[in-house]
Amino acid sequence: MERSPFLARLWGDGPVPERLEDLPALPLCDKAMLREAQAARPPFGDYLATRPERVVRLHRTSGTTGQAMNIAQTGTDAAQTAEVGGRCFRAAGLAPGTLTVHCLNYRMWMGGVSDHLALEAAGATVIPFGTGDSALLVRTILDLGIAAIHCTPSYPAALERTVAEQFPGLAPRDLGLRLGLFGGEAGLDNPSFRARLESVWGFAARNANYGVSDAFSIFASQCEANDDLHFLAGDVLHAELIEPESAEPVPWRDGESGELVLTHLAREAQPLVRFRTGDVIAVTGTGACACGRVVPRFRVLGRSDDMVVVRGVNVFPAAVGGVIAGFDALSGEFRIRLKGRGPYDRLPVEAELAPGHEATDALAARVEDALRATLRASARVTLLPPAALPRTGGKTRRLLRED
Repeated sequence: MERSPFLARLWGDGPVPERLEDLPALPLCDKAMLREAQAARPPFGDYLATRPERVVRLHRTSGTTGQAMNIAQTGTDAAQTAEVGGRCFRAAGLAPGTLTVHCLNYRMWMGGVSDHLALEAAGATVIPFGTGDSALLVRTILDLGIAAIHCTPSYPAALERTVAEQFPGLAPRDLGLRLGLFGGEAGLDNPSFRARLESVWGFAARNANYGVSDAFSIFASQCEANDDLHFLAGDVLHAELIEPESAEPVPWRDGESGELVLTHLAREAQPLVRFRTGDVIAVTGTGACACGRVVPRFRVLGRSDDMVVVRGVNVFPAAVGGVIAGFDALSGEFRIRLKGRGPYDRLPVEAELAPGHEATDALAARVEDALRATLRASARVTLLPPAALPRTGGKTRRLLRED
């Protein structure tokens, strides 16, 4: 607190807890507070708790949902980020020496350099490819005999189109990839989407990259034996659950759900205490996993600020994305466009078609049926032409609210 004016201001003159169990006595902080702090004290805000000259790297969030945030790291912070990320990739099945192509954006986003170094920490041999030029990527995979790819879940669909259009007679599974490591988007929680990926590509598909940029780049992943995310940063990151509306504590035990709150236990540049991530998760296990790890396991339900109530049912865009991703005729891009404050009888979804597919009433009905079966809520689906929805350099805003 002595080095962070932000925390000193937030906590006031009250006593500082000495045990993690007493943390709920402290106030919560959130991204809006961090944005205000950075606007007042650029570039890092007054929650920078070290000398500026000790900062060795600056990352920036995409800013899709608001002002872009500057993330500072000291050398110690960067090494810690790589170490924990390496644990996650190893848990997902990445073996030392595996030739791995890294296909995330290197331009300031943490997924570029930080995830690259995490792959190296896992022992992989990393090809720093980045984004763009899919044809060159296909040739590189073939030429080098690459065994693993790290990218977003939606990228394989773009690669499939490249293979079909520019490499006649070649199928995606002919590239020889054995492991797909994914993160940054929803989709893999949908069994049909995962099954299709694995069938078309012939690799094992794993969510290996769950993190919250403001707090920690990667701190959870699936393992080879379980589809739930494993919390693998318990030595440097403390996790709590709260009820999103009331902010009351929720016990961390099997079957409970709530908003994830994180506290740094060892962070030099921008330490956060009781930071509201906005992610609502469900705890799925606290005992030993079949992989042998004894760590908490969970699934991400969605963003607390993106939750939509449809006839009493809580619906998250992430769940909608999982359903949309299971249709070959759709590109995977979608938007939920809400008018007014509700209540809502049906969820209005705009789904973009994949190239070569046409909008039909039958396809829209099939998507609506799948959404109803998965979400337990009715939806009205409007099919849009290919490339109709805007793309961004980071995560696309899936929910639009209009007056």
